[in-house]
Parts: sequence; C-alpha cells; structure tokens
Amino acid sequence: MVFFSITCILLSLLVASLSHASPVSREFSSSGLSLPSLDSKSWLCRLVHTTRAQKLCLREESTAISVNTPLGAAQGVVNVSGVSRFAAKYASAKRWSPSTVVTAWALPNGSTNVSALPLMCPQPFVDNSTFTEDCMSMILHVPTTLHADSCVPTLMWVHGGSFMVGSATNPGLDGSALALATDSIVAVIQYRLGALGFVAPNNQTNLGLGDVVNALKFLTTVLPSFGGDPSKITVAGQSSGANLIRALLAVPSAQSLFQSAILQSDPMDYGFLSSFDQVQLQQFFVSNLGCTATDLACLNALTADNIVNGAGLWQFNSSVSVVPAATQAAPMRVVDDGTFITSTLDSTSPFPRVSKPILLSNVLHEGGYTIYRSFSSPVPETEYVAIVNASFGETRYETLVGSQSYAVETAQNDDYRPQLQVLATDSIWQCATWTFARNWVSNGGTAYVGLYSLGASYPGNSAVSFCTEPGVVCHQDDIEIVFGTALDPDSAQSALIIEMQARYKSFLYSGNPNADDSSFANWEAAGASDVNAIMLGSTGDAPVGACTPSFWGQSVAYDYQVFDI
Repeated sequence: MVFFSITCILLSLLVASLSHASPVSREFSSSGLSLPSLDSKSWLCRLVHTTRAQKLCLREESTAISVNTPLGAAQGVVNVSGVSRFAAKYASAKRWSPSTVVTAWALPNGSTNVSALPLMCPQPFVDNSTFTEDCMSMILHVPTTLHADSCVPTLMWVHGGSFMVGSATNPGLDGSALALATDSIVAVIQYRLGALGFVAPNNQTNLGLGDVVNALKFLTTVLPSFGGDPSKITVAGQSSGANLIRALLAVPSAQSLFQSAILQSDPMDYGFLSSFDQVQLQQFFVSNLGCTATDLACLNALTADNIVNGAGLWQFNSSVSVVPAATQAAPMRVVDDGTFITSTLDSTSPFPRVSKPILLSNVLHEGGYTIYRSFSSPVPETEYVAIVNASFGETRYETLVGSQSYAVETAQNDDYRPQLQVLATDSIWQCATWTFARNWVSNGGTAYVGLYSLGASYPGNSAVSFCTEPGVVCHQDDIEIVFGTALDPDSAQSALIIEMQARYKSFLYSGNPNADDSSFANWEAAGASDVNAIMLGSTGDAPVGACTPSFWGQSVAYDYQVFDI
C-alpha cells in the first residue's frame, strides 16, 4: 500500500487554489509564506527594534560608503542609523549548471545603483520583471562601528519558501536591527529555487544548495574587510531555509566554512530525497518541458518564466503522484546523492560523528496555517478518521488514534481541527526536530531546543483567522521576533525580541544561547533522551506530549522512515 504524507492530503486543496489568487497576494500554502507586494519599499520601511527597544523606520540615506575588499571596492549605503547595507552578487552560473564564486565585487543584476536591492530568483506567481536567473546575491548589514580588525561573528540567513519562492528581500528580513543588537554582521542570501535550483534535465542535483555553499565561500573572502571573522560564521534559516542548513551539516566539504547552525521550523519529517526518487522526478520534469534532455538549443531557448510557471509549477503540483516521497509540500528539494551530501542525518542511515553546536526551534502551532486554511469549517469525527487513515496508512493510523494526543474521543464540539493541527505540528516539525536533537547529541554535538509560545504575526498569516487568535503562534511568526522587525510590538513581544537577540548574540560568539543577562532563564542543552526544550515567550519547559523517544520514530514512523529516504 502506498502512503501519502499528511501534507500531501491536507495541502492538495491549497495548491490547486493558488491559480485563482492575485499575483501579489497568493500564499504559498505549503510553507505559509506570503509573497511581498511588488512595491518593495513599502516592505523595507518596517519598524525595527534595537537593543533599547527603539523604533527606526528603514530609509535609504544619500550617504554612500565604500569598503576595499580582496575582490575590489564594495559599494554600499548607510540605510539605518548605525548600519550600512551592501548588496552584492556572490556567484554566477549557467542554467542548470553548478555556480562558481565571483572573482570581483559586483552589484546585483548588473546594477550601477549602490542602493539597489537584488531581483529575486525566478519563481511562480510574480511578475517576471521582478526576477532574474542572475540572482545569486546577498545583502550584508554591517554596523558602522566595525573596522577591519573588529573580528566579529557573522550570521548568514537562508530564507524559506518550500524551495519554490522567497528572496533576500522577503518581509521582515532586514538585518539591520539584528546586526546592531548582536554586534555582528548579518548576511541575508538568496539562491536558485524550484525547477532551476533543485531539478534539472541534465541530472544535476542540489544546485541551490551549492549556491548556499558558494555564499559561504564568498563571505570567508570578504568578511575581514568589513570587520568580520571568517572563522565565526553561523548559518541560520527558517522552514525550507532551515532544511538547507541541515543539508549543509551533511556536506563534508562545507564544514570548515561555518562554526554553528540555527534551524527554525525545519520540516524534518520529509527527509532528503533519495537519488533513485530524484531520477524519476527528473524524468517526469523533462517530459513536461517540451525539450529532450540533450537538446541544449531547445533548453536554452526556454524563458525562465516558462520554466517556473510551466513545467516547474506542474512539477510542484504533480510530483507526489509520481514519487509519493516527494510530498506535496516540497517535491523539489535536497537530494542525498552520496557524494556532495554523505548522510541523511536521520535514522535511515548511520548518523555521523558531529561536533558543531546547533540551536533548534519550533513555534507552538506550526501546522495551524495549513490545517485551518485547508478546513475553514469544523472537521467531524468521520472526516478526521478518514484524513488520518489516508495520510498515515492503517498501521500508523491505529497507533495514532489510540494515543492520548490524537484520540478521537478528545474533540470539542465535534471539531477535530485542533487534533489535526497538533498532529501536523508534531509529525512534520516538532517531534521530528526533537528526534534530530537527540541524535545530534548522541553523536557528539551540542543542541539547544526551544518552542515559541509567543510570536509576531507574519504578513499573510492573518488570512487564516486561527493564526490571529490570542496565544496562537503560526509557522513564520518567529521571523520578525528574531530580526526585530515586528510592526508595533507590544510589551511582551518587545521583551522577547530583546531576549532572543541577546541569546542569538551569545550563540554567535560562544555557541551557547545563555546570555550574560541573568534575567533570562537558563537554557539547558539537550540530552540524549530529554531535549530540555525551553519555552520562548513564557516560562518553563515545553511539554513533551507525544514527542517522546518511544513514540514518534519508534511506535509511529516518520515519513522519511516509511519511504526509506
């Protein structure tokens, strides 16, 4: 019997509805990502939060700045009091070929305007004037107090979006406030997405991941010129961006390029794709391109718009019918190729010895946006039973509904959406993350685990009324807390912003998120059995619930175990 992941069942309605939304407001339902308005300045002028809780409106200043680097003069602007912004192209590539690091400093997209921001990588649902294939760019946020011998750490952020959408200019990703609060450099990068970054007619794999590695190589070259220490880079990301960070942890050749990692809301249940599955998906992709895999003239004649909105979007919507392991949420993703990536970093292959400190976090209602967007009306018991059975198969279904966490007797007002939300959160995100933490610690590493009980509603999440309810923290609601870009934060949010930025500063400098400020609770490192997850936004430890070592991954298999990927 073939099983489909829970997201395959729950997200199919959402993906089908995307074609009916307006070009600038469609939500990419698998990740909860809301695409920004084409008026990028309206997103840049966000209120930011400094260590003194000051609100600063991001504005472009007329003051230009230049820094000499080994690659040439870096041109930038002072965009916020105390922070300079440098946009740069870090790598280049021919279509469906591995990228290479640039040998000279260049502004993104061939621009001559030092204040210009990068165009995004090709992706569906946006006007093609807003993207370019020459998109391997980053934005550096550098405190003006730094000088060449400052030797401060750097946080390199990788955006999410189901490997299909997103950019370095996503809402909330201005790194100015975070750079100031952490006394560090913040680099926000973008990389090739979807059909141009993760599936190719020539069997190339992991092109987008290779871009991320090249971003690190670029940083190691230029950081000393800005006051950064190239040996003190922490890689961080959210959702599929966090998945790429986990993939980096499985790339031996990249280990010398960063010292620690932060993974926010990684959907670990999906696992990396196997090479066998990727071959089938590649063949399916070629069959929908209108070109043979060897007809270079035909392939090169395709426009990026045709690729991402044609074969690429079809690939996203239909791959799960070809390879169930692909899932509906991230069918084009990282591939365990055995050469570039040498471990699945899960229980389907031997877990390697590790040493890097990592910080892992989830939000309280990871599955809330997806479940309540998919089901706007109460879900009765019969429908709940059918969904769980179809999503997990008979064997897993029996164990799940027989457990206290997901039992059929626990519904209120005959609405099983709360159980579905918890089930999605546990299986795809939280429990899978806790299993990973235990494995990491058992094999020599240090891990700190947290759960956000408070967030700042990310643009677009308000489309689902559940995500606006008091006490609800949906997928992505941690982003503007970390970056300090929440719009009009209340006192509790302001306090959490200060706390998280202090903890991130400590982690960037020492690999330990326990800041010197004694007013913050001690964040105990995870153990091999108890992950000691701390609540972020409230007091105490996170409830274990079904995330015990004996339940998920043992009594109930994760999808990556079922599909053996």
